[in-house]
Amino acid sequence: MWQHQQRRPHQILASGLRHGLMHVTISLLAVGIAFSLPSIAQYVLFEWWPKTQADNHSLMVTEIGLSALLVLLFNALQILWQIRHVLAAAKNASLVYATESTSKSARKKAKRLAESSSSPRDLSILTLTGFNTFVEPDSLFHKVLNAAYEIRVMLLDPRSEATSRLVDAIPDQHVNLQSMREEIAETIAHLTALHDAGKRVTLKFCEHAPLWKVVVAGDNVWVQHCHHGFEVKQQPEYVFALKRGAPRQGFFVPFYLYFLEHWNRQNHPVYDFDSKELVYRACTGQQARRIPLRIPDNAESFLEQSHLSKRISA
Repeated sequence: MWQHQQRRPHQILASGLRHGLMHVTISLLAVGIAFSLPSIAQYVLFEWWPKTQADNHSLMVTEIGLSALLVLLFNALQILWQIRHVLAAAKNASLVYATESTSKSARKKAKRLAESSSSPRDLSILTLTGFNTFVEPDSLFHKVLNAAYEIRVMLLDPRSEATSRLVDAIPDQHVNLQSMREEIAETIAHLTALHDAGKRVTLKFCEHAPLWKVVVAGDNVWVQHCHHGFEVKQQPEYVFALKRGAPRQGFFVPFYLYFLEHWNRQNHPVYDFDSKELVYRACTGQQARRIPLRIPDNAESFLEQSHLSKRISA
């Protein structure tokens, strides 16, 4: 997961061109200001100021304008100082993206970020139903999922009491136990399609709802709080990047370890895509028992009838 991923040649070239153009622009601007200062100073001292000094109205307008300009300047400096501290805090936390909006513009920006990084070989995902990640057409990770080879997914067990408690806490009438189980069933169907396409897909189920939705993709980890009473897609979204030079800094490693802590628990069953069974293992790692996965309330029909099981969504 943390192995070095080489940047593509066109990415290196584009980055070099951007830095070169920025340096040229700044240099030209500095030269222009330097050559303009003597002319500006001569105009102010010998032409503009003598005329203004003799006119009381112009003098008053000048004083008011200068005062307003100074106020704006000091306010701008204060804002820049605050932004500097905010940027320093974000840098220390390795925060590269954050949004509370679900607007189309925010989704497009997030999708560009998800697709701009080099394609990760493996993905690690901890979530509730997985519907927004795998099934929804506007998912941020369709391109990344199709490019990845190994995919590790942990979903909430649709038969657990935690699923019922989550549904009861959400006031939206469109969200009920049946719809939540159907979302899990469609996610399983989509993962089955990825498995049948030759990808190494491992699916586990957890009995208790996780505190965070975590998607580890390459050097970035996408995080949303699984707050009781709210849908996960309505929660703020944060992206933290791995600091290769100082991996202990920032929140990438803590959230990745949070995923691993859940993933490595022996009591979580593994889904067998071929037999559609849940495989339970003992503490020694040996297989203890197998049971068919039957999602209550007839939601298991989605596993057999969904068209998603026959193809991979684009």
